[in-house]
Parts: sequence; C-alpha cells; structure tokens
Amino acid sequence: MERDISIFSFSVEQEMVDVEKHVSFSSSRCFIQGTVFGTRFNSSSIVSKCTKSSFDGQVVVKNDRINRKVFFLRNSSKFSSPLAMTVEHQNAANTKSSVDVADIGLIGLAVMGQNLALNMAEKGFRVSVYNRTSSKTQDTLQRYQQEQSHFFGQLEGFYSIESFVRSLKRPRKVVIMVKAGSPVDSTITSLEKYLEPGDLIIDGGNEWYENTQRRSEALASKGILYMGMGVSGGEEGARHGPSLMPGGPLEAWNLMKDILSKIAAQVDDGPCVTYIGPGGSGNYVKMVHNGIEYADMQLIGEVYDILRNLSSNNTDNDKLYEIFERWNRGDLQSFLIEITSHILKVKDKDTLLIDKVLDQSGSKGTGMWTIQEAAKRGIPVSTISAALDARYLSSFKDLRVVLCNRLQGTGHTERNTVVSSYGWNDREFLASELEKALYAAKICCYAQGMALIQKASYDEEWKLDCGEIARIWKGGCIIRAKFLDRIKEAYKRQPNLRSLLEDEHFIADLNKCQLSLRRVVSGASLLGIPVPALASALSYYDSFRQEILSSSQLIQAQRDYFGAHTYKRLDKEGVFHSKWL
Repeated sequence: MERDISIFSFSVEQEMVDVEKHVSFSSSRCFIQGTVFGTRFNSSSIVSKCTKSSFDGQVVVKNDRINRKVFFLRNSSKFSSPLAMTVEHQNAANTKSSVDVADIGLIGLAVMGQNLALNMAEKGFRVSVYNRTSSKTQDTLQRYQQEQSHFFGQLEGFYSIESFVRSLKRPRKVVIMVKAGSPVDSTITSLEKYLEPGDLIIDGGNEWYENTQRRSEALASKGILYMGMGVSGGEEGARHGPSLMPGGPLEAWNLMKDILSKIAAQVDDGPCVTYIGPGGSGNYVKMVHNGIEYADMQLIGEVYDILRNLSSNNTDNDKLYEIFERWNRGDLQSFLIEITSHILKVKDKDTLLIDKVLDQSGSKGTGMWTIQEAAKRGIPVSTISAALDARYLSSFKDLRVVLCNRLQGTGHTERNTVVSSYGWNDREFLASELEKALYAAKICCYAQGMALIQKASYDEEWKLDCGEIARIWKGGCIIRAKFLDRIKEAYKRQPNLRSLLEDEHFIADLNKCQLSLRRVVSGASLLGIPVPALASALSYYDSFRQEILSSSQLIQAQRDYFGAHTYKRLDKEGVFHSKWL
C-alpha cells in the first residue's frame, strides 16, 4: 500500500527553514524531489534511503561538502496547522530524477558563465550548472527564479562534480567558463574522471591557443572531445546573444551546432557563430578580435582627445556626444561608437562623469598575446601595438604629472595658428575631418588583424574563412560594426585576398579619406596631442604605398656592415656581402 510522507523542515548549518516537499513511496523506497536553497534534490542524492518502516528519523544528504540533515515524519492529522504541509500525490514509478536529462552543463558562474547559462535556459535548453564556490551557484539559481517566467528551458544547480555530470544527457557536453591557465587544467582534471569516450568539453574563456591544442590532444587519447571557443560581447552579449568562435574537432562542432546557433547573436545573414576550424583556431581568432578591439578603442579615444582639447568651453564639451551619435548613423556605425555617445552624456552632479575617470587604461593580456603572435609570424600590427603601448604609458600617472609642466609643447599663439590654418575652428569641418580619418585608420587596423589571422591559418593549416569570421563579428561582440559587411564582401569577391588594402572598394575609401588622416595626424602633432594609433595607421598605409623603402635598404646595408648578414640586390640574383669601409 502506498503511503504519503511530507518533509516539514531541514537543517543547514543550524538554520531551520520551513519548506514544502513532494514525497511518495514505492514498495520499499522513498523518492524525494524538490528544491532546497535552490538545489534540486531527488532520490539519487540520498546517502541513506528511507524505507516504509522508518517514517520517523532522518537521512543525510551530502552536497557541497555539507551534511544536510533532512527529517521525515508521518503525515499525520495530529500535527498543528503551521507544520502541516501540502503533499502532491504521485506514483513513484513516474518520479524522474536529475540523471541524464540536461542538454548541456556549464562550470564557472562568474559574470560571463552565469549569463551564458541563463541565455541557454532561456533559449529552450535544460542546463545544469556547477561552481566551485556554492554561493555563485545559489546566486545563479536566484536569478533564474527571478527571470524564468519567459524561459523555454530549465536551469538546475549542483554542488558536486559527480552529480553535475550525472545530470547530463549522453554524449555529455560541458562548457567551462573559468580563468585561463591552470584553473582550466584543474577543472578538466576534476571533470574527466566522470566522463566517457564521446563526451565533449568546451572551454569558453580567453585561453592561449596552444594550451587548447595541448588539452585537445591529451583528451583525444581518452576519447573525449575538446573545443576552445571565443566568446565576445561582455555581460550583455553572454546573456542575450554573443559572438561565438568555436574551434576544435568537426565532430565536436556538430554536437554543439544547434545549441550555439540558438544562443548566439542573430543578424540579417544568420547567427553570429560558425565553425572556425581545427585545433586552437577558435581561441586564436578571439585573440586577434581582442587585439583589433584594443586598436579600435584607442583610435576612438584619440579623436575624442582632439575634440576635447579643441572644445572652446564646457557647453561645447557637453555636446560632444552629438558628434558620435551622428557618426553612428554613417560608415562608422558600431557598438564602440554607440557606447561612446552614451558615455559622453552621463553627468556626475554638474560635470561630465568621463572627466572624473582616472586616466589609466587596464588590460588583461590578449592584446599582448596578439603582439607576440604577430612578431613570431612576421606580420606588422603597428596600430594594435600602438594601442597596447598607449595603455601601458597611461599607467605612469605620477611621472606624467611631474613632466606635464616641464616638457614643452605648443604655445598659445602657435596653437591658435594651427587651429586656424587647419580650419578646425569650424566645429562641423573638424568633425568631418575626424570622421574620415577614423574610418581610414579603422581600415588599416582591421587589415592588420586579418593579415595575422591569414598567416596563422596558413602556418597551422587551419583553412580559415576570413569572410565568415567578419560575418560572425557583425553582432553580439564588442567590435560589431556596419563596416564588417564590407570586409565580408571583400573576401567573398577575393577569397585569397592578401590584404584589405588590396580590395578595390577599400582602395577607393582610403583614397577618399587619406588626406583627412594626414591632416589630423599632422595637426594633432603640431598641437601636442598624442595620436599614436592614428599615426601608426597612416605610416602603415604609406609604407604599403612605397615601391622602394629606402630606410630598409639602409638597414640591410648596416646589418651587413657590422654583422656580415649579407643582402640581396635589385639588379641581379644572388646573396652578397660587401666591404663597406
């Protein structure tokens, strides 16, 4: 005969909480379902299961290294009304435990991981989550409870790796969102003992691509698939639709394609995700994306600096956002231009908040990786490098304060002469010049990033599609921009394009804008306004215009002079060494 039993309280670290539970008996076992502090419990969580003869007493639930004592009492009418619980009658045979039910699991519930998990649940997937510290899991479950009304899927939290893995459908798919480096290795070590051949691990952090390739090879020997996936878009992107750059075995992509296509940002020509390629290519493309992001931000910062310096009064400064709003309706339309217009509106009391921000720019390492990779592969990325150097230089605040009144610049009279001669006292003309200069520099910046991707693709035999990479950057990510459509079309016209500077459409754009870039760089220099990224973009452009680089001729001759490094000649074949003295 089936009896009903209700749990009326449980104790967690001496805290008593009244809860409602649904319990039913089979012939010899007690099956428990419900949520305790946001954690689903079921019969598989119980260490010591109750039988019909042990109505009174306790069982111990072990989760998150805490022994939670759950007390069972007869559901009796003699209980006082405050302790009486509503019991939902059901047949134990139909009770479904949290085993082999989740579509995907996610480990690491900091900002990006938590938002990505909620995104998956919202898009209709059943998601299991786990975090090393239980408070993050509880925070995620609390957000899920608050937001789930419009979700098409479900999210469930776990407090042990074993129960987390057991909850996943086979082949299991686990996304790791933890700090790059050794934390990823530690997570894989704790995870792989519960995985089986055919299961898949996806690292969604900003990881060094060679680490991804090393882990992929090690796990492949055990039959476990491994992908490195770039995730761009920040907190909002992760929650509502990021740009995703997965790389690894094609078999792994086929397992994840449906999920990733649904959670990615959606644009006019599809979801912002594609199979990047084998090995660590996904992480590599994300690394270059971040390098381009550094340069794009620095270029915008430099034109803002010029505008800020040339604003005649606070009223003009308060209206700078209008210029960026206008630019965001043209060729410069992008996420970074849009947020700049937003930033320049925000006030703190009577002044703009931007003017109170400490002028020191941070970085997290992917910009440095990009420069290192470019140097290793012999690809010039001068604008990206200038952007990273500018961040480093900004950290020398104390020294800048000391030197600002000791190192001379342009005097007031000379300043007025420059502004007048360049026509920059006309605010609209200045804005137009800066718009063209920024667009030309942006072309050079992206040309550098794409050239690095192409070289890595050739060296590593990845066969990357730069047009498709540009397409998935159109939405969700930090560098999303209208401009990316033109890059996509350039590679569609010429799949083997050596440089964006070689595309006829970009040649036309550069020819139209290059004089503005020259005037902005020269004018800023005369005014003493640092524009390292704009200047590097102009030098990059001009270097590719030179049939003969005389400076390189002299450098090679110098190398041969002091080190007998030899040289080649323009007029004959062979390798030569000369006595220069």
